[in-house]
Amino acid sequence: MIVCIAEKPSVAHDIAEVLGAKVRKEGYFEGNGYQVTWTFGHLCTLKEPHEYTPSWKSWSLGSLPMIPPRFGIKLIDDPGIEKQFHIIERLMGQAEMIINCGDAGQEGELIQRWVMQKAGAKCPVKRLWISSLTEEAIREGFAHLKDQQEFQPLYEAGLSRAIGDWTLGMNATRLYTLKYGQNKQVLSIGRVQTPTLALIVNRQKEIENFVPKQYWELKTLYRDTLFSAIVRKSDEELAEEAAQEKENPAARKKAAPKEDANRGIPPITDRKTGEELLQRIQNAPFTITDITAKKGTEAPPRLFDLTSLQVECNKKFSYSADMTLQLIQSLYEKKIATYPRVDTTFLSDDIYPKCPKILEGIKDYARFTAPLADKQLLKSKKVFDNSKVTDHHAIIPTGVQPQGLTDMEKRVFDLIARRFIAVFYPDCKFSTTTVTGEADSIEFKVSGKQILDPGWRVIFAKDTEEESKEGEEESVLPAFSKGESGPHQPQLNEKWTQPPRPYTEATLLRAMETAGKLVDNDELRDALKENGIGRPSTRAAIIETLFKRHYIRKERKNLIATPTGVELIQLIREELLKSAELTGIWEKKLREIERRNYDAATFLSELKQMVTDIVYTVLRDNSNRRVTVMPEEPKAPAAKPAAREKKTEKKTTARKKKDAPSPAPANSLPEGDAIVGQPCPLCGKGTILKGKTAYGCSEWKNGCTFRKPFDPAPESQA
Repeated sequence: MIVCIAEKPSVAHDIAEVLGAKVRKEGYFEGNGYQVTWTFGHLCTLKEPHEYTPSWKSWSLGSLPMIPPRFGIKLIDDPGIEKQFHIIERLMGQAEMIINCGDAGQEGELIQRWVMQKAGAKCPVKRLWISSLTEEAIREGFAHLKDQQEFQPLYEAGLSRAIGDWTLGMNATRLYTLKYGQNKQVLSIGRVQTPTLALIVNRQKEIENFVPKQYWELKTLYRDTLFSAIVRKSDEELAEEAAQEKENPAARKKAAPKEDANRGIPPITDRKTGEELLQRIQNAPFTITDITAKKGTEAPPRLFDLTSLQVECNKKFSYSADMTLQLIQSLYEKKIATYPRVDTTFLSDDIYPKCPKILEGIKDYARFTAPLADKQLLKSKKVFDNSKVTDHHAIIPTGVQPQGLTDMEKRVFDLIARRFIAVFYPDCKFSTTTVTGEADSIEFKVSGKQILDPGWRVIFAKDTEEESKEGEEESVLPAFSKGESGPHQPQLNEKWTQPPRPYTEATLLRAMETAGKLVDNDELRDALKENGIGRPSTRAAIIETLFKRHYIRKERKNLIATPTGVELIQLIREELLKSAELTGIWEKKLREIERRNYDAATFLSELKQMVTDIVYTVLRDNSNRRVTVMPEEPKAPAAKPAAREKKTEKKTTARKKKDAPSPAPANSLPEGDAIVGQPCPLCGKGTILKGKTAYGCSEWKNGCTFRKPFDPAPESQA
């Protein structure tokens, strides 16, 4: 018998259907020579400190650093997990071959390998590696099963990450709690969590310490068009540009410097100077000195990787990173989108022949796909590039017609579908006209952008304004003639320099992706991804952890560090613990382990040495620094939602009562992840989603309070 092990019951069901294993048994499907079973995500985790050394159970500075000579795994303490594991163990003990059908990524590899190790599996193992759960993809995957050994580096990278997070998290958390937490508050430290918090705290300090400076803008209205005086760049701006060019030489090539590039009036920093300039041009005629029109093209937006999808959903719909991850995971499991936990925006060449069928399958977008039918699809190097794709390609539709989606899922799918269609449309063609003029030798300028051929932009007609870059006016300027002259209306506007903006989840995700360097250029962002902190699949969980620890809170869309979060970062003097750049270097080494370019043993040896150094440095600190203990925010009494529910029920009609059943007891719901996708037992409208620590309803934003806790995954992501 061949045993297939998937990561979730729903995925196991899809695989069993394709393989013909249609007999439902307890904990698995059977038939046609296959037994298809499943985990519920993590069944195993690294052992707790006291399971290595009993004396490590009590927290004491004398026991640090805790570094086991050999790390071990254990089953997560949960009756449902233990029951399912024993079923898996029995099946694997009798198997002639095992097929690892876990999610095709680092975490999926680690989850399944640990289960096979714990079960003592001895038979040969093959790997199913697919990017979507459609029947065609599953059949193709089983026709081209890979050898498990090919994925050894992926497993070693995942194991190194888990051990590294355990070693740093366990030691640093105990160290800082005992040394600075006044024995009243656990100070949670994590390899990715703490540098992420530092990004927010540092931005907050920049805002608090920002001293606004007053300046004035000289403008003039000529023929109903507002011209701005050309202002010379300050020495500080020139120095900053030079530093950026040094860091990114590619930026220098794009704009060749001209002799008069830094012409214009000096910045106006006092009202007197501004009024003198205003007076000087008041009665002087305004003359058009130059008109340049430049045609250009704009390529379609990149396809989505997980981070860019989370960024877009946060900007457009205010969805948290975690919520977006749940929604795209649900779309993947419903077979309508490809594997979501990816960090590339490219497709491999072998996807190109499948694209016409995918476009044909998304029938709700026929008005956009119809012009592409029966034509050779465009194949841009900005979309199809094998060298930019490793384990998985960008997130795209599978071609399966969406059905039964929630409103939130529909919005996410709409973003993915439109991006996919757009890459086969022609570039947008535009013309940029720049008009310069002068009054009494003071130069003014205005630019206008005119869309000549919208190309791919027709697909985003509603978002045209949002998609355009800040500061660009997509308007047609009047027809000016060089040398024309006439009266004008000058004006002097008072302005103040603005502080940096607080992080939102969207901008924080970008900062994590590029180790704190916020950049707009896609090519540069791709280069910095190598040193990003966290993985696309774990960044949402990191942000949620910061909320859970009360280190950050949300004000509208802005992320604000709490006093505890601020004090914790100020307390940490070891740059290795809080520097996004240094953490990014460690992340790069983990990626290199995955690609066989770095040795896992060396990584762990360096990390253990780093932790040992941090412990001894903190132990030598004789200052009396402490972190203020923040009182827990008052929580609403558990009975309150129920009371509100009763009030609502009294007001509703009998029909509405029938549509919104009262809460079902937890033991009447399916066990584990089998609950995902089921109708909500509380509101009856939504479906169950899987969160970080509990299952919840997709209608949570509309007031549904259903929540069913479960044992969280090990703290290796923190």
